Amino acid sequence: MKSKFARGAVASAALSFACAWAGAAAADGPQIVAGPSADAKCYAPWAADTKFYQYPAKKGPYRIAIANGYIANSWRIQMIKTAKAYASQPAVAANIKEFKVVSVGEDVAAQISAINNFIDSGYDAIVIDANNPEAFGAVIKRAKAAGIPLIAFDNVLNSTDVINVNVDQVGIGTIQSKWLIDHLPNGGSIVEVRGPAGQGVDTDRHNGLHAGLDASGKKWNVTEVVGKWDDATAQKVVADAIAVHGHFDGIAAQGGDTGVVQALIDAKHPFVPFAGETENGFRKACAAHEKDGLLCSSAGTGPAQVAVAIKTALDVLAGQVIPQAVKLPTSVTTAPDFKDGENFYSNQSDNFFVGNAFPDCKININALEIMGKNEKNE
Repeated sequence: MKSKFARGAVASAALSFACAWAGAAAADGPQIVAGPSADAKCYAPWAADTKFYQYPAKKGPYRIAIANGYIANSWRIQMIKTAKAYASQPAVAANIKEFKVVSVGEDVAAQISAINNFIDSGYDAIVIDANNPEAFGAVIKRAKAAGIPLIAFDNVLNSTDVINVNVDQVGIGTIQSKWLIDHLPNGGSIVEVRGPAGQGVDTDRHNGLHAGLDASGKKWNVTEVVGKWDDATAQKVVADAIAVHGHFDGIAAQGGDTGVVQALIDAKHPFVPFAGETENGFRKACAAHEKDGLLCSSAGTGPAQVAVAIKTALDVLAGQVIPQAVKLPTSVTTAPDFKDGENFYSNQSDNFFVGNAFPDCKININALEIMGKNEKNE
């Protein structure tokens, strides 16, 4: 028979083990709870069956990190500047003790390494624009075990162990297909200007575009080129496509659209229906050349979606209820509704992306705030 002391020691050890196990379980991730979020207008769930998560509340201010991948285009550069501008706004900065930004290029392993470094350094939450939707399983598991929320946006992650914040990227491809179908009712020859290979946004928009074209029952001849969402690259590859194929009846581009328009002008190619992104320069050209046949649809989301992702990270850490997948609104403007000072700005850079406000999330970042920041790792 065990002594009273031995029984007490065993009980004490069991209690310690139970507490340790409970702590480990708590660190394994959020609870699934009933919705909606306290900020339901901002945090719209992706679908009717989207689950709602709640992490344990943590006392701030917080250490927030951004692990960005690809940065070699104007959208990503503006996105990083916007992140810094948002984090600098007084009401936001009051909740942030340290804000770290790293961009690693297109190397998936380098981005995973950056996230691991942030986990090891004890950051409270990590925001990610992922180079690949599938490759992050091990680091997601590490973050979950450490109780560190991962917030993915733009190029999101195929995992329910992170919180994803995004527009409907497949839907943007569908919007592009509808514009081309409406303006080319007999089908035709299309040049599709894609983004970097392997990026989730590129794949989703491509799939949405082709599903719509295929469902139309019309005959489409699609020439794919890789513009990497960059004006100079897109201009070159479209110029090469025109030199080889001679003529296209329509264009669908994911980015680098101002460069695509310049390629048409340089080649003296007639203006044609064009479904593109939300670059300010593209919308300027659409307004200026509509009478010449450049009939545009401009759909996407501005780089300010990073601000929604940072806000999400802060609210998650404060213990708020958040949908596992948050659906942001898509900004769409079509001919003949391009208006200077309203949905494009003639006094702003061509490379400036419009749509830097999410009113439902109380996010509005003006151009001066953005341009006052840099895209450096710091």
